[in-house]
Amino acid sequence: MMPEPIITTHNLNFSFGRFQALKNINLEVHRNSIFGFLGPNGAGKTTMIKAILGLLKTSRHSIKIFSRELSHHKLSILSRVGAMVESPSLYPALSGFENVEIIRILRGLPRNESQRVLQTVSLSGDARRPVSQYSTGMKQRLALAIALLDKPELLVLDEPMNGLDPSGIIEIREFLLHLNRQFGITIFLSSHILSEIEKLATHIGIIDKGNLKFQGTFDELQMDVMGNRRVFFRTDDDDLASERLKITGKIIEKQNHGFYFFAADQNDIAEAIRIMVNSQLQVFEAAPESNDLEDLFINIIKTGD
Repeated sequence: MMPEPIITTHNLNFSFGRFQALKNINLEVHRNSIFGFLGPNGAGKTTMIKAILGLLKTSRHSIKIFSRELSHHKLSILSRVGAMVESPSLYPALSGFENVEIIRILRGLPRNESQRVLQTVSLSGDARRPVSQYSTGMKQRLALAIALLDKPELLVLDEPMNGLDPSGIIEIREFLLHLNRQFGITIFLSSHILSEIEKLATHIGIIDKGNLKFQGTFDELQMDVMGNRRVFFRTDDDDLASERLKITGKIIEKQNHGFYFFAADQNDIAEAIRIMVNSQLQVFEAAPESNDLEDLFINIIKTGD
């Protein structure tokens, strides 16, 4: 059963003057997911994030978070949301601890919250150092610590890996996975680093020129873009397996050791395996052919041109 949506938008539109940045966006982000929001520069990613955070005035009934209308319950909703939009706003002359403390005091949170979030992002040992001495990765983690004040259920991040070196990117990726798996925090993030989204996200949304071109899992994106997906099978009798699978009406492409089966969706793959097992065949290998996210992303974007 699919988890309940934590963010939903209904025909969401937004314009800057005559320029329409978002066009009838119907988005669903499910609880406990990591939703990677992708698009070229100027596609509408940051505008979408600002709309979700109530930073832009949108029409009523167009955004629901935690199943409640954002326009009617903004304060109570946003108290359960942590966010980092664009570059972190930090005071370089102050220590990491002091930066967190300012926000903690403004929000009226308990004293131990600052220490807790700094420990969560592994900055306790550097908490008293001036932020001017922090690496870019440490600054990103400090901004995440501030976003984690008050234990949010939803974390909204705009380009959290921007400007990081490879080790910093890995560090932030592992940290976000930890937050999602250990604490069940739903994460909605935009990024232009497609290889990282592929390793991180459970679900993907692709926006281009204000239009939502796709939303779903990576497997669903594969099927959506490629149509039939090749699955490599190797059994103890490939000729017999190929013969049995002819009843599906799918294309079968024989190889020296194994064969390719062209599946329209995951149900076709499951049906093929069921037929072979019922035919007393031993299935040694079942490997869906995969395209990387960059190829699929470019294909989706080109489709709209």
